[in-house]
Amino acid sequence: MADVVITHSYFLRFDPKQWKTMQPYPPLGTLYAVSTLRDADIPVHFFDTMFAHGPNEIEAVLRKERPFIFVIYDDCFNYLTKMCLSNMRHAAFDMIHLAKSYGCTVVVSSSDATDNVELYMREGADFVIIGEGELTLKELCSTLLSPDTADYSSIEGIAYHNRQGVLSHTPKRHVMHDLDQLPMAAWDVIHIADYKSRWMKKHGYFSLNMVTTRGCPYKCNWCAKPIYGNRYNTHSAARVVTELEVLMRNFQPDHIWFCDDIFGLKPGWLKAFAALIEERNLRFTFKIQSRADLLVQEESVQALAIAGCSTVWIGTESGSQKILDAMDKGITLNEIYTATRLLKKYRIAPCFFLQFGYPGETFEDIESTIDLVTELLPEDIGISVSYPLPGTKFFDNVKNELKLKSNWVDSDDLDLMFSNTYTPGFYKRLHRYVHKTYRQHQARFYIKNMLNTTHIKEPFYYKRIAALPYYFIMSNVEKYRMNKLKTS
Repeated sequence: MADVVITHSYFLRFDPKQWKTMQPYPPLGTLYAVSTLRDADIPVHFFDTMFAHGPNEIEAVLRKERPFIFVIYDDCFNYLTKMCLSNMRHAAFDMIHLAKSYGCTVVVSSSDATDNVELYMREGADFVIIGEGELTLKELCSTLLSPDTADYSSIEGIAYHNRQGVLSHTPKRHVMHDLDQLPMAAWDVIHIADYKSRWMKKHGYFSLNMVTTRGCPYKCNWCAKPIYGNRYNTHSAARVVTELEVLMRNFQPDHIWFCDDIFGLKPGWLKAFAALIEERNLRFTFKIQSRADLLVQEESVQALAIAGCSTVWIGTESGSQKILDAMDKGITLNEIYTATRLLKKYRIAPCFFLQFGYPGETFEDIESTIDLVTELLPEDIGISVSYPLPGTKFFDNVKNELKLKSNWVDSDDLDLMFSNTYTPGFYKRLHRYVHKTYRQHQARFYIKNMLNTTHIKEPFYYKRIAALPYYFIMSNVEKYRMNKLKTS
């Protein structure tokens, strides 16, 4: 029996798009919380909801373990949990209700709970952790398990009802500066075979997730940062490479996703990391997220290539400088062009995150984004529409319009929830049109270059080439449908 049962609220089956994509990553943030509790000698049992059929599966664990404390601790490194999807919110509520029926004290740590403390309290949560959670969770659980539990007001970073029944917030806990003080994530509690088998069956290789930093110092006005704020702190390159060696030895991943918001921002870090990878003769490929303005120096891109980087996702957002400036993005179109060309020079695949529907965007701005994509031809694109999250300037500007809906149901929802230039239906059709047009141009590029470019002879590229007639037809069909909605 464990004093604490800890889980997370992301159910892959409740996100149809991601279930079909089948690229599951263990809940890394939750694993750090587990290792922090164990480091404090607190008996803890972990239950992974990733492949569960529903919240009711937690009941068997509650019945067996009879914990005093039940913790929902979401993986704050996964962008899917940052989206605060309503399917996962309701799953969290169901687990809270079950835990309360077994007499547990319930603690929740998530972006959604941080933004909606009163809502989670009404559903039965006893404590909500605000901000970076490991140290707060350790202190809170130690206090709850103490025989003379009394005053919680000295625990920084929590919301709870005091003795008078009034909802109270304690002072904010400062984020950790020395991330190396944390124990390594509790990889041993994960059934890695469940993840590996799905990756191998769907993709033919196995990818695992790691993190080297926390936070982001940039101030894009649509980006919510309820956990780490605008601070940026880094694990040492030596610590990251040591943990990599553990993963390689124990689980043999072929590929790593470094799920940092911004990878390799700290001066000199990339060079040190690449040098250690070479020194220890580690062989793997990895993908990261970065910014165009951090990839305009050739030595930085070269260091990524030396370390084994295969893919960089860039928050490109728009092909209109007007929209980038309105977003407070802090990058220029010239930087996007320069970064893309440098990445391609070093055989690193650039991929673009795109965002349509930001207030003030015109059809000319949309066309500029499409032109950017078809000219630069990134390896892949991810398209979203502007999504208001609490705590952002963007949310404050449109919150009065979020009357019928304020959260997406799942990651493929993509519903524009505020009034804009065009209807929500237009943006959904635009999503399809841009994808088909992009794939059409990409296939044409493959045909043009297949005789003198070695990597385009791989089977994947032949499939794209063979699909060119489909992309050509469907891009025109989607364009027709989109234009009808544009003028309606």
